[in-house]
Amino acid sequence: MYERALFAVWLLTLVVFQNTESCELRPVLAQVPKRLPAGYVISEGTEELTLKGCAAKPVTFTSSDPDFAVNTDGTIVTVRGLVITTKRFSVLVHDERGLDWRVDVILSCKNEAPQKSSSVAHKRIKRRWRPLPFTLYENDSPPFPKDLEMIASDSSVNYTVRYEISGQGVTTEPVGLFILIKETGMLRVTRAVDREQYPEFKFIARVYDQNGREVDENLPITVIVEDKNDNAPEFIGGRVFTVEERCRAGTFIGKVNATDKDLANTLHTKIKFTLLNATDMFSIDPSTGVLTAKTNTLDREAQDKVSVNIEIRDMDGAPKGLFNRGIVVITLTDVNDNPPTFKEKLYKAKVQENQENVLVTRIPVEDKDLVNTPNWKALFEVTKGNESGQFRMETDPKTNEGLLYVIKGLDFEKTPVVNLEITARNEVPLVGTDATWLSVPLELSVGDEDEGPEFNPGILYLKVKENVPNGTVIGTYKALDPETKSSNGIKYYKMTDPGNWITVVENTGELKTSNTIDRESPLVHDDKYNITIRAVDESKKIGKGMVIIQIEDDNDNMPVIPGTDLVICNKGDTLSSVLVEAVDLDKPPYSTPFIFELGAENDGKWKLKDKTDSSVVLEQAVVMPNGLYTVPILVKDLQGIGKEQTVNVRVCSCEREENGAGVCGARSASTSLGSLGILALVLSSLLLLLLCLLLIFICSTKRDKLYISDDSGTGGMLLKSNTEAPGEEVKDGALMIIPGGDVVDGSLQSGGMDIKYVTSTAGRYGQQLIQGGGVYNTTTQDFGTEKYYTSGHYDNNLYGNAVFQKFSNTSALDTWKTNGRYLDRKLAYFGDEEEGRYADDLLKTYGNEGAGSLAGSVGCCSLLGEQESMDFLNTLGPKFRPLADVCYTTKKTGK
Repeated sequence: MYERALFAVWLLTLVVFQNTESCELRPVLAQVPKRLPAGYVISEGTEELTLKGCAAKPVTFTSSDPDFAVNTDGTIVTVRGLVITTKRFSVLVHDERGLDWRVDVILSCKNEAPQKSSSVAHKRIKRRWRPLPFTLYENDSPPFPKDLEMIASDSSVNYTVRYEISGQGVTTEPVGLFILIKETGMLRVTRAVDREQYPEFKFIARVYDQNGREVDENLPITVIVEDKNDNAPEFIGGRVFTVEERCRAGTFIGKVNATDKDLANTLHTKIKFTLLNATDMFSIDPSTGVLTAKTNTLDREAQDKVSVNIEIRDMDGAPKGLFNRGIVVITLTDVNDNPPTFKEKLYKAKVQENQENVLVTRIPVEDKDLVNTPNWKALFEVTKGNESGQFRMETDPKTNEGLLYVIKGLDFEKTPVVNLEITARNEVPLVGTDATWLSVPLELSVGDEDEGPEFNPGILYLKVKENVPNGTVIGTYKALDPETKSSNGIKYYKMTDPGNWITVVENTGELKTSNTIDRESPLVHDDKYNITIRAVDESKKIGKGMVIIQIEDDNDNMPVIPGTDLVICNKGDTLSSVLVEAVDLDKPPYSTPFIFELGAENDGKWKLKDKTDSSVVLEQAVVMPNGLYTVPILVKDLQGIGKEQTVNVRVCSCEREENGAGVCGARSASTSLGSLGILALVLSSLLLLLLCLLLIFICSTKRDKLYISDDSGTGGMLLKSNTEAPGEEVKDGALMIIPGGDVVDGSLQSGGMDIKYVTSTAGRYGQQLIQGGGVYNTTTQDFGTEKYYTSGHYDNNLYGNAVFQKFSNTSALDTWKTNGRYLDRKLAYFGDEEEGRYADDLLKTYGNEGAGSLAGSVGCCSLLGEQESMDFLNTLGPKFRPLADVCYTTKKTGK
C-alpha cells in the first residue's frame, strides 16, 4: 500500500481591490512517491487553497493536467495511476468576482528536492535551459500579442546571445501564432487559439552568440493550450425509444447520449441530464442519461407516443454551464390491458326449430387495444346453456364480431326459449390490469314447425337371448307426433337390418324375430346388433330411430380342436408330447374351462396331462416309431356338452421347431424311394420331353404348297383348304353346265375365299364372278340362233343357285341332258379351231390365291392347250378329285 502524504498547498491569490497587484501568487511545491495510484491526495484543506490577502474567495478550481483533479474543497487528487520524476501543472482559480487566477503546482519525487520559486506572477524565474511545458489559455481575449513565457539559456551568462524558434505555430500551420523577442527570449502569442483544434504546440528553440554559432543544445518546447468552457454539449445517437405500456416502475427505456468537445474529465465536459416535461411518467439519470419508467400506469390507449424535452448542461449542471436541449420520442407498445366489451347488455335472436349449421346472430364487441393483434382479436364461448353441445361460436376475422351457430336442431316443443351466456376473451391473457373477461346474456327464441314423428327414446336398448323362436316379440318401438303427442296414424318400417332377423309390425311398431338370432354371427359386435326404424305420419313426414339389441349367449356351440394335424418329434427312447388346444364360440359359463378325456377307442399309447382351461398336453405313453397315428379325444365345455374328436399325430424326426411345434425333416417318412422308383421317374421325364419335342415339331411345320409340274414348265399350285363343299361322295355334277355352250371353270379355296366361274362362247365371250355373299354378273351367250340370259346367286355353298331364261323360240332348258348337249357343241368348237384361237380368248379373272403364286391358271380352258401328262391331277386332295376326273376325261376324249 502506497504511503499517503499530505502536503500543504500554498496558493497565493490576488486580493480584489482597486489595485489588483496587491494580491500575491505563489506556486505549490510538493514531494510525492515515484508511483502514484489513482485517487492519491496531493493536497487537501481549504485553508491553504485561499487567495491570501485578497477579499475575494475561490469558487471553482480547474486543473490544466487531465491526470489531476481539484475538488470543490480544494483537494488535489490523481485521476489515474502515474509514474513521475517531476511534474508541473497549474490550477485555474475562479473567484466570486468572476476573475481567474493561476496557481502553479510543482511535484517532485521524494529523493529530489523540489524546485523553489519566489517570483510572483509574470516575473522571470531563473531556470534551466530545459523548462517545463508552457500553458496557453484558449480563446484568450485581446489585446495581442501577449507575453507567454521567457526562454533563457545558461549560456547567456558567458555569451551575448539571441534566440530563435521554429516549428508548429511558428513556421508551420498555424504560421505566426508564436513570436520570440530574440534578444530577451520572451515568447509571445499573437492571436487567440482554439484548443479543440490545436490542443498543444511543439516547436524548437535555439540560442546563438553574436557570431551566429549555437552555444547550447536545441530546446524542444511544448505549449499546452488550457481548456476553456467554450463548447456546449451535443446529443449523439438515436433519440427514439419504445417501452411497453403498464410496465413496472424503473423499467429501462433507453440511454440518451451526449458529448462535449471541451477537455475530457473536467467540469467543462461533465454533463448533467434533466427532464423538462413528462416527469410524472419518466425519469432520467442526471449523470448517465438512462431513461426509465417512473410509474406502472403508462397507457398506450391514452397516449401512444410521448415527446420528452431533455436538457444537457456541462459544468455538472451549474447555472453558468453551457447547455443544449433536444426531444426524445418514447413510443408505448401495446399489451393486452383491455378486455373486449359488449355494446349491449342483452342480445336477442330467433331460429327455427330443427335447423342445423345455420348462423343465428352476430355479437359485436369493442377492444381498445391495437387493432389486428392478439390483444385485439376476440374469442367467443357459450359458457352457459350449451350443455348439450347445440351451439358453436366463431369470430369474424374482419369485424371481430362473434358468430353464433346452431349445429344441432332445437325442439320448440321442449325448449321454446333458450337462454345463453356468451363470454368474450382475447387470444392472449390480460396483463397489467385488474379487469376480467366479460359476459353477456343472449335470449334465443325457437320458432315452431310441423315436424315428423319422433321416437322416444332416440335409441332403444333391448335384451334378447339368442336362438329364440321366430315370431317372438322382443319389444315395441313407437314414435309420437311432437305437436299432438300422439302416435295415431303413424306407420313403422324397417330401414336397416343386416341379417334380416327382425320384423316390424307396420301399425303397432312391435319388433318380432323373423330369423334365428346368432350371437356368434359376424354381424354382431360386442354382443350388440343394430337396426334402424323409420316412422311415417299421415303427412308423410319421417322420423328415425335406432334399436340396439343386446344378445344374450346360449350354449349352442361345442368346443372344437381347430388344429387336428399335430407333429411330435421322435427323440428315441424319450417320450415326447404336443399341446392340444380347443376353442368354443360361446362365452362362459358355456365354454371354458374345458374337460379333456381320451376317447373310448384309444389304443393306450397316449395319455393326457397338464390340463388348462382351454388346452391339454398329449404325451406318448410308450415309445413308438415314426408314422401317422390317430388319437380320439373327448372335449366338453363347462356344461358337459361336447363330442369326441380325432387328432392326427405324426411322429417324425424333426429338423427344427417353430413356435413350439416340430417340423419334420426331408427323410422323416417311414418308407423311402427305392432305385426302381428313381429309374421310373427318370424314364417318365424322358418320355415327357420326347412328347414335347414332337408336339413342337408338328405345330411349327408350315402348310405345304402342292406344286403341279408339267412338261412345259408353266406349273400350277393349289392351296390346301378346309372343306367347304361336298366331299368324295359327290361323283357327278361337279361341273356346272350353263346354257349357251358355257363351260364353268373355278377354283375353290378355304373359308371365305371367292369361287370363280369363267365362261367362254363361240360368239361373244363373257365373264361371271361369284363372290362370297354377293350376286355375280349376267352374260348373254350367243351360239348359233339361240341366246340365253344367265344369272346366279351365291348362297354360301359350292354351287349356288342358277336361273336360266331363254329369249328365242326354243323352250327352256332345265335338264342336265340339255346342258350336256350345249357343252358338247362348245367342246367341238374348241377342237375344230386353230391353236391361235386362244389369243382371242378373254382375260380370265381369278380370286387371290396367295402372294407369289407359281400357278398361272387352274382353269380347264388353259389346260386344253397343254399336251403334257395329266398325272399331276392324282396329287390333288379329295376335295378336288371330282373336278380332276372331269378335266382328265375331257382331255382324253377330246370332247
